[in-house]
Amino acid sequence: MYLNLPDIVLLLHPILAITFVFPLIGLTVVRAWETRQRRLKASPGSEKLPPTVGREHLDFGKLLSAGVVGIALLGMVRPILEHLVNSQTWSKDPFQVIFIAALYAATIACFILLYKTQSSLWRGAFATLTGVGVVILGLQEGIFRRNEEWYFSHLYLGLAATLLMIFSLAIVPDIYRDRSHTWRKAHTLLNCVALLLFLAQGITGARDLLEIPLTWQKPVVYSCNFDPKSPAFKTCPQLPPPPQP
Repeated sequence: MYLNLPDIVLLLHPILAITFVFPLIGLTVVRAWETRQRRLKASPGSEKLPPTVGREHLDFGKLLSAGVVGIALLGMVRPILEHLVNSQTWSKDPFQVIFIAALYAATIACFILLYKTQSSLWRGAFATLTGVGVVILGLQEGIFRRNEEWYFSHLYLGLAATLLMIFSLAIVPDIYRDRSHTWRKAHTLLNCVALLLFLAQGITGARDLLEIPLTWQKPVVYSCNFDPKSPAFKTCPQLPPPPQP
């Protein structure tokens, strides 16, 4: 087997995204469209749609928000831990390790409380704290950011999509209470943006996964020239031939 344990852990994030989150996106979008069709009676046969489509859209949406936040936090764990171990941060700055662990736990706790509270004030507070925690964790050392191409960075686009999911979850009660439909329109618009971000995540995630070498290949791959200004760009040192059997 060519995969070591760190390589298998690395694959958990894309595996869950492909097998859990992206199917949920499809289910949520379909139920959202059916809910809108039934509410507006916009097409022939829309009255035949069951009244449960709205509830199913809500349930799938809540599950999707949990899935997006969950795989975002999961994707951050491995590179953060790898950096802390390789840089021996515990011996140099133990407070930083404790802070990151506490922030991780607090972010999860705030997100769980966001599901449980009904107060607008507390929902806003827990949503804000969850979003701040996700962003701070995403900006820790060790996480690949692709700052030179921030507009097409898997990290930054993922943070934006995660924040939109947190916001969508936070405004659910307001959507049902608002008779002017302002929150409903905001929800629809922002989640159309989120849908585009998820599409970009599928593209950038596949690209970044292709660029990450296996752990035992890193010494050779990272000895190659990645400087676009260098004449030797995209070249690697000549390796000695393998020993003959």
